[in-house]
Amino acid sequence: METLKHECGVAMIRLLKPLSFYKEKYGTEHYGLNKLYLLMEKQHNRGQEGAGVACVKLNANPGDEYMFRERAAGTTAITEIFNNIASMPTGSFLGEVYMGHLRYSTTGRSGLDYIHPFLRRNNWRAKNLALCGNFNMTNVDEIFQSIVANGQHPRKYADTHIILEQVGHRLDREIERVYQQCHAEGLTGLDLTHAIEEKVDIANVLKTSTPIWDGGYVMCGLTGSGETFAVRDPWGIRSAFWYQDDEIIVLASERPVIQTVLNVQAEDIHELQPGQALLTNKHGKMRLEQINTPGRKRACSFERIYFSRGSDVDIYRERKMMGEGTVAQILPAIDYDVEHTVFSYIPNTAEVAYHGLLDGMNAYLNEQKVNLIEALGHNPSHEELERILSMRVRGEKVAIKDIKLRTFIAEGNSRNDLAAHVYDITYGSLVPNVDNLVIIDDSIVRGTTLRQSIIKIMNRLNPKKIIIVSSSPQIRYPDYYGIDMSSVEQFIAFKAAIELLKDRGMYSVVDDVYNKVTKQLEEGVSDDSVNYVKEIYSQFTDQEISRKMVQLLTPPEVKVPVEIIFLPVEGLHKACPDHTGDWYFTGDYPTKGGLRMLDRAFIEYYKSLQK
Repeated sequence: METLKHECGVAMIRLLKPLSFYKEKYGTEHYGLNKLYLLMEKQHNRGQEGAGVACVKLNANPGDEYMFRERAAGTTAITEIFNNIASMPTGSFLGEVYMGHLRYSTTGRSGLDYIHPFLRRNNWRAKNLALCGNFNMTNVDEIFQSIVANGQHPRKYADTHIILEQVGHRLDREIERVYQQCHAEGLTGLDLTHAIEEKVDIANVLKTSTPIWDGGYVMCGLTGSGETFAVRDPWGIRSAFWYQDDEIIVLASERPVIQTVLNVQAEDIHELQPGQALLTNKHGKMRLEQINTPGRKRACSFERIYFSRGSDVDIYRERKMMGEGTVAQILPAIDYDVEHTVFSYIPNTAEVAYHGLLDGMNAYLNEQKVNLIEALGHNPSHEELERILSMRVRGEKVAIKDIKLRTFIAEGNSRNDLAAHVYDITYGSLVPNVDNLVIIDDSIVRGTTLRQSIIKIMNRLNPKKIIIVSSSPQIRYPDYYGIDMSSVEQFIAFKAAIELLKDRGMYSVVDDVYNKVTKQLEEGVSDDSVNYVKEIYSQFTDQEISRKMVQLLTPPEVKVPVEIIFLPVEGLHKACPDHTGDWYFTGDYPTKGGLRMLDRAFIEYYKSLQK
């Protein structure tokens, strides 16, 4: 019901044959560019604030451009970029190496200056660097200070600019190392240049730049001489997948995107492992290298819940299991009255979980049918059997998102009234005052849409009871690795816990937490540090917090009972055993940088209360 912004998507292509091969086989030298376009469009959901592409043409003559870049801002950026490329002179943006990026900002910064890829230019081909990433670093200050200590003076204090300068500096040092080696061998001129391009090792660049990085990332880059790399964080927080055959190497943020664009099977696509880099040299020879020691794998579970395309074979199955995992809580909420309950979903991203919910309810109902038939004895009548076998789970499309209403000209209650009309309801989809209504969503973050529109709209159907179901657990903690959730007070779960502390005369817990996190920051956050913000929640059960959410989110005019149900954390782990990154729900951050930023966020929240 609430849109979350996610930090970016990436795509890389390395053609392994001469361009003439693709012209002869596929009818166009722009085969690689066309595939890049598809990879980006298929990942459009990952970034709608802007996009950018870069290209390297190998073996260009001196004086001819060999490294191209095009960027655009806004939701139509991909179309704009490729239209611009199509109108360029013949030969422009025609190369063997391509890289694309889709941007969603978690920093609030916008505009063309902040759109990837970023370029670092030089007259030596091997020193030219284009960089883009799906990332969010928790220690940008530390990285900035490290490059300043080396004597650099970055032009902007922005994470990607800082990373670009840091990696670029290490690239310079690597090339100087190879230069000294080759020069000592007596090489000069173009022979020296070509030897450097042959021997430069991007793994050395990554091993001397990435160890300081704290955060979730898949960082991609290419050099003017045709070297490419993609490196994943040691905890596997952000995702990346790759494919290779004798014509092409492809990397993207999501597996089904590669499947669709290249028409290959899931088992032919490989996941880039935590701390690992995929490297190709100027000749297209690919290798995998471990850059950083892997930590405990904490792959982002929100990739499975929300962000990645549901067409992936594993994600589809997992989302169905998440929906099915809520059945045990739904049954007592509807007093086990399946006959008089209608099931539906909002928004479309929850549709797969909805089908899993229906599967779970059907399994329950089948058990009840078996029990009822067995209780009839050996000679049931036709009517008795027909009555039992006609029992079914009732799924309906009770709400349709009609249009994106423009509420910017309205204020206050008027704006809220307009927001209440974002969805149209299907009148007659349930029996008024008789049927319960169960609505499943993929996540509940702030609760704003629930309060302003969903519950009001569902109330118009006059259900006996409204049950809102989240196929993910209660979101309690900010994310600092790529999702646009960075403050504590925005979460409805946090607000509910604070209100419960007030109700029960326990508000001193807030003061205690503030004192503890302040001391922890002063002493320095380490790998052994504690998440003291958990104490805000530990005073209450999940059900108590959910009930308080209902009080906070139910409009006063809604008189029917409302209940909110969440998938337990254990249910999430059961559905997604390989994606244990659950810090939004549990507060168990994979790096000390995440915990340090949580402490800072709580201090900011606490100080805001004193104003």
